[in-house]
Amino acid sequence: MKAIVVADQAAGTAGMKHVDQPEPQAAINDVVVQVHASGFTWDELTWPSTWTDRLGRDRAPVIPGQELAGVVTALGYGTRGLSVGQRVFGLTDSYRGGTLAEYVAVEARNLAPLPGDVDFTVGASVAMPGLTAWQGLFVHGRLQAGQSVLVHGAAGAVGSMVTQLAREAGAYVIGTGRAAHRQTALDFGAQEFVTLENDALEEVGPVDLVFDVFGGDIAKRSAGLIRAGGTLVTIAGPTEARPADGLAIDFVLVSDRAQLSEIVQRVRSGRLRTNIGNIATLDDAVAAFNPTKRISGKTIIRVRP
Repeated sequence: MKAIVVADQAAGTAGMKHVDQPEPQAAINDVVVQVHASGFTWDELTWPSTWTDRLGRDRAPVIPGQELAGVVTALGYGTRGLSVGQRVFGLTDSYRGGTLAEYVAVEARNLAPLPGDVDFTVGASVAMPGLTAWQGLFVHGRLQAGQSVLVHGAAGAVGSMVTQLAREAGAYVIGTGRAAHRQTALDFGAQEFVTLENDALEEVGPVDLVFDVFGGDIAKRSAGLIRAGGTLVTIAGPTEARPADGLAIDFVLVSDRAQLSEIVQRVRSGRLRTNIGNIATLDDAVAAFNPTKRISGKTIIRVRP
């Protein structure tokens, strides 16, 4: 099968190569999926889990990519809940990866059925950002109607999902980002926008919840904007920022079939829009992940026509 492989962690995306690889086999509780579309998280090659298995053993060279949509072609022993020929979408385990390829073996519980009227590119683009937004807002942030949310990077793949889901839940959304991204954030539902280069972030607030994707100084400054009992949720790694009389939660998403189903139903009904910036073929994937100019939104690889 055709696949994108990286052998050298230090080389990053510049070390990606288009090669032939053996097709994967389904282990216990796995399915093999014929990949139609896949995604790649921009910092995936810096994750320790990309380069080792759960026992810490080196597994380079690796096929990167966690996000996928495709069709089940084989079932492992004991696999339940999915069937051969079924359209699915979701995530692989970060210790396995492998979606930038024509086939991938995935633990079945990490996938959900993809309705026939949802395109494979949409399914691949919504899994990671959608689950990140859902879990940050509702699982960790415990968002309630009438609350206010400050969404950093509101025009990005994750931030646009956070904005839409928060608005649907009845929250008041303030987005942040670059000045050039103001209109995009407003189009996704932000009711206000703060330009991080120019506007005074400290003039925002107080808010009930901050959804942070930047970390560092932005997270630290944001913590001071949270009212008593509020929450700072971040996906930027452990943070020393702590809101007074509130919570700071750094989380890593977990795949969840029920949540994936909730997300894709919102896509079907038009309540949730994906944020795809570029669609490329597997043959052009190396160039797509080494762009010559900044791409706004998520890059998706269309593996099959």
